[in-house]
Amino acid sequence: MAEIRIFKTSEELYSEATAIYLTTGTKAQRNQNFFSVALSGGSTPLPLYRRLAESVEGDQLDWEKIHFFWGDERAVEPDHPDSNYGEAFQTLLKPRGVPLTNIHRVEGELMPEIAAQKYEQDLLGWFGVIPPRFDLILLGLGNDGHTASLFPGTKLPEDAWVNAVHVPELESWRITVTPQLINAACRVLFLVVGAEKARALKEVLNGPYQPETYPAQLVQPENGELIWLIDRDAAAELGS
Repeated sequence: MAEIRIFKTSEELYSEATAIYLTTGTKAQRNQNFFSVALSGGSTPLPLYRRLAESVEGDQLDWEKIHFFWGDERAVEPDHPDSNYGEAFQTLLKPRGVPLTNIHRVEGELMPEIAAQKYEQDLLGWFGVIPPRFDLILLGLGNDGHTASLFPGTKLPEDAWVNAVHVPELESWRITVTPQLINAACRVLFLVVGAEKARALKEVLNGPYQPETYPAQLVQPENGELIWLIDRDAAAELGS
C-alpha cells in the first residue's frame, strides 16, 4: 500500500525527502555496513541532491559506504548536459567526495543495448543476489505518467532488470531499469513537484489501472515501502 504525503510547499517536500534519505541510509549502514541507492534524473531531484551535499545533517552518513546507481540514463556521454550521471556527480557526488569505486553509472556513451547488458551485469555482480535489492530507489513522474525511462507504450522483456528503450517522441534512446527491479527494492520514493504533473498524478494514483498508458502504475514494491512526496500544486487534482 502506497503512502501519500502532500506538502504545502516544495521546501517542505525536500526537507522530508532529505530526512527519508538520511534515515534510510543510516539504518542500512548500521545493519549491513553499506547503503545502496538508485538516483533519478531530471530537475526534480536536484534540490534534494544539493541539500544532501551542503547540509550538516548529511554528515551523519559515511559517504564512503554509499554505493550510487541510476534508475535510468540517456544515451549520451557522461559529460553531456543531458547526462543523469553528470548532473548528480556535479551536484552531490563530487561535493561529498564519493569514491569513484562507489559510483556505478550507466555507460550511456555505448550502444544502448550494450550499455543495458553491461549495467545489468554490473548490478548482478555487485549485489550478488537475484533480484538485486536496493535500499532506496528515487523516482520522478513525467507529465505523461512515465517514470525512470518507462514511457507510455514501452515494451519490456519479462526476464530483464535493465533494458534499452527507444522513445520516438523524444527521438532518443534511453537505458532504464525495469519494473521487476524497482519492485524488488526495500524502499521506493517518488518526488512529484509542479502543477504540470497534476493530471498525470491523478490518473496514476486514482485512475483505472492502465500501465501501458501510465507506466508509473507499474511501481508496486512486493516486499518494500512505496512513498509518494507531492507538493500542493501537483496534488491539485487528486480530490477531483
